[in-house]
Amino acid sequence: MSEEAKTSDPQAAPALSVVGPGDGETIVLGTTRMRVLEDGSHTGHRLAIAESVLAPHTQGPPQHRHARHDEGFYILSGTVRFTVGDEDYDATTGTLVMVPPGTPHTFANLTDQPAVMLSTFTPDLYVQYFRDLRDALAGGRPLTPQANIDAMNRYATEPATELA
Repeated sequence: MSEEAKTSDPQAAPALSVVGPGDGETIVLGTTRMRVLEDGSHTGHRLAIAESVLAPHTQGPPQHRHARHDEGFYILSGTVRFTVGDEDYDATTGTLVMVPPGTPHTFANLTDQPAVMLSTFTPDLYVQYFRDLRDALAGGRPLTPQANIDAMNRYATEPATELA
């Protein structure tokens, strides 16, 4: 077979990924349970997707900004309070919140009911941040504000300290 024929052959398609109910990697961080549905390994690291369940009265992370990735949140059930800069938005079931790079943001479930949201990370680098926090807790290290900041910094993220 000639070299030309080899390069014109169809390339193998990426493997299909199917994650069923109850499947996926589970990461528990305090009162939040995250299920990683796609960690980027099937998307060429362009996209990661996770489902998160926030227990009632769950405070989210400190307000922060990402330098290199977009983050999306689709509310599957309940209400999630997003704070962007000094403005609050109550996102209810069926609401999509897209956070572009550089935008300070945080979220919390201030209600008496659990909230469930689907999150996207484009590209996928931020999934490893959650794994790092999980591993710190499993190793017996407390999640101090500085430990959280150190983990954020590894993934092109910084706290929005001017808003603290």
